Amino acid sequence: QVQLIESGGGLVQAGGSLLLSCAASGGTFSLYTMGWFRQAPGKEREFVGHITWMTSSTYYADSMKGRVTISRDNAKNTVYLQMNSLKPEDTGVYYCAARPAGSGTAYNYWGQGTQVTVSS
Repeated sequence: QVQLIESGGGLVQAGGSLLLSCAASGGTFSLYTMGWFRQAPGKEREFVGHITWMTSSTYYADSMKGRVTISRDNAKNTVYLQMNSLKPEDTGVYYCAARPAGSGTAYNYWGQGTQVTVSS
């Protein structure tokens, strides 16, 4: 069973930066495409971006493009989400998720999330 644990959330002022981490255990991390999602209060969970398992290619939601960078360290079984120029509307719970190679488009494993609060 794959376990994902996010960390690095917290309170930051608008315009600030945060680095979120997601540590994976219980599986073959290098074979997972890793995604980041977020859920703002009262809203549905939305896609932030992902990094693929084979080439470490990244893809970002339009709302986050230019402000976030996803990276991974397969030796540490960890994926990162660097967020810059944060806005109050970026407030929410941020989740990482894993999609095993060959499993289609569904993310099979999810972390518990880490809270990000951006003050104005």
